[in-house]
Amino acid sequence: MIARLQGEIWEKEFSRLVVNVHGVGYELLIPMSTYDQLGGEGDNVDIYVYTQVREDAITLFGFASIQEKRLFEALLGVSGVGGKLALSILSGLPVDSFCRAVAEKNIAALSKISGIGKRTAERIVVELNGKLEAVSAVAGLPSSSAPKLPDGVDANAISDAVLALVRLGYKQDAATAALHEIAATVPPEEINSSNLLRLGLQKLNS
Repeated sequence: MIARLQGEIWEKEFSRLVVNVHGVGYELLIPMSTYDQLGGEGDNVDIYVYTQVREDAITLFGFASIQEKRLFEALLGVSGVGGKLALSILSGLPVDSFCRAVAEKNIAALSKISGIGKRTAERIVVELNGKLEAVSAVAGLPSSSAPKLPDGVDANAISDAVLALVRLGYKQDAATAALHEIAATVPPEEINSSNLLRLGLQKLNS
């Protein structure tokens, strides 16, 4: 099984990557969170790989961090969640925000991710409850480096605002870091999704 690749980026698209390893091109499907962290064509890349083997195909999925790969593997263990939906989930929320939503049983936040309805969100919460400690415990990664939210801050509002900014084309890590900084300076009673989105846009565009 292929677990990791080092090589040159031959082709890069929003959901697809081709890596040249000693003249052999490996095609990988990737989430937006990974796309945001990669360089351009011709740049070197070191990427984690999940190899999915089926009777009719072998598919490679690529991830910029081991944290993303571990969450992807956990999601594949949920009934009804395949590779493409798992990628959509990783594209919709930063890893730490997703883990927080599952821990808090935040069905509303999970349901806002493209491809996930209320029933799927409920199933994810039930089947992943208590199983994401290894994912959230991985250290030294951008998505887990944001400061702890101040007391009284609505984590759901943060998640909603991050998702909105990602849909507008901003990088997950940048959006998460910006919103955590804002949450640390704004009175908790003024923190809601709309205010965070407005302030986040101002900060990211300044």
